[in-house]
Amino acid sequence: MHNRRQWMKRVVGMFSVAWIGAAGLLPQPAGATDRITVFAAASLKNALDAADAAWAQESGKEAVASYAASSALAKQIESGAPADIFIPADLDWMDYIAKKGLIRDDTRADFLGNRIVLVTANDKAKQVDIKPGFDLSGLLGDGRLAMGEVTSVPAGKYGKAALEKLGVWTSVEPKIAGAQSVRAALALVSRGEAPYGIVYQTDAAADEGVAIVGMFPADSHPPIIYPIALLAASKNPDAVAYLKFLKSDKAAPFFTAQGFTILK
Repeated sequence: MHNRRQWMKRVVGMFSVAWIGAAGLLPQPAGATDRITVFAAASLKNALDAADAAWAQESGKEAVASYAASSALAKQIESGAPADIFIPADLDWMDYIAKKGLIRDDTRADFLGNRIVLVTANDKAKQVDIKPGFDLSGLLGDGRLAMGEVTSVPAGKYGKAALEKLGVWTSVEPKIAGAQSVRAALALVSRGEAPYGIVYQTDAAADEGVAIVGMFPADSHPPIIYPIALLAASKNPDAVAYLKFLKSDKAAPFFTAQGFTILK
């Protein structure tokens, strides 16, 4: 019995060594070192996906975007998540990680602009005159107003600021349905779970299930700015070239087609 156990140990050991050796010869999957990883606000998805496809065709290199609320992405970066480029939907979250030394300050730039709008389901579309004191609460009735979380999601913060400036926040605050991202808020309206929502103009353009029924005055909230920067921890040698591509005239049409404005 003792000899049999010794024999089994030797066999297992031989297989283990062989497996480890073979594993070293196997082709490794594309990883963080040979593809560019972008952490980007959810509202950028359609435009950035198109730009990334163009980058891949031009350079032969891959760029992969991870989309979520800017707040969630900033916290992931703070926790050490591997990424090369950060594009949040407001200055606050870029400032947040910049103060922690997590970006290369010399690469930071104001990249894109946007607008916030009031949307509803297409089959209920009726224009709303957005002005001081407009009866948004009455429009909602017993329904809820879908928007990003007003304490963390940039679109939600812009929306709250606009409603406060217009003097209607107090009346609609109890009816807010806060979502984890602007795309999640958009989905609530598109699926008919909320009669109205506040989203970016670009998000409304990306969903055929909703219609824009009103534009919030640009002076009713802080300017909507999407900054961009290379992360300090990035080791990808192509990241700088990719960042330059996104800010180039070649990439601009992918963003303007979705309703973004180019900030230069």
